[in-house]
Amino acid sequence: MTDTPLRAAIIPVTAIEQNCTLIWCTATMKAAVVDPGGDLPRILAAVEQAGVTVEKILLTHGHIDHAGEAKPLAEQLAVPIEGPHEDDRFWLARLDEDGRNWGIRGVVFEPDRWLADGDTVTIGDLTLDVYHTPGHTAGHVIFHHAPSRFAQVGDVLFQGSVGRTDLPQGNHKQLIESIVTKLWPLGDETAFIPGHGKPSTFAHERAHNMFVSDRALSA
Repeated sequence: MTDTPLRAAIIPVTAIEQNCTLIWCTATMKAAVVDPGGDLPRILAAVEQAGVTVEKILLTHGHIDHAGEAKPLAEQLAVPIEGPHEDDRFWLARLDEDGRNWGIRGVVFEPDRWLADGDTVTIGDLTLDVYHTPGHTAGHVIFHHAPSRFAQVGDVLFQGSVGRTDLPQGNHKQLIESIVTKLWPLGDETAFIPGHGKPSTFAHERAHNMFVSDRALSA
């Protein structure tokens, strides 16, 4: 993505190896931290290395490994938190409890802005579209930058897999519907960063993903 107005760097955090992502506008060098689940020193070091100024935190959903340290980071940087969808209030309200269970720091908070399907978020001069993609959690959202053919999809879709739906408020049928009706229309050429694992493209997943490939869904 070096020739686009958007750049992104993956910062693995927590023992669960969640892909916290630093996304920035190359014109303004303004940035957003997506899903700061933990390891704030590592995140701040990546921000310094990139030479960017963080102007907000974006959240795809409220699970502990994605949102556990969003509030402390927001307070340290004096920036707002945007997302997820309000249907994830359930998860944000139990971050401290989940943190104890997982051995990850979790700080309860309410975002400065809840996001809904059809909203947009800005990062410098960039405008990203917000899609509500329930299934993994009820309030999961993804972020899409059409000019860069880029999406940050959290735990909806992975390289070769899909998000788990066995946790409270998970719904497998709803997850598959979110992928087919919200992600696929964004275009096969779209490259995405998932919440865990390696980046991929929608074309690759439609050809090879055993859960949501065109062949699997037509069977």
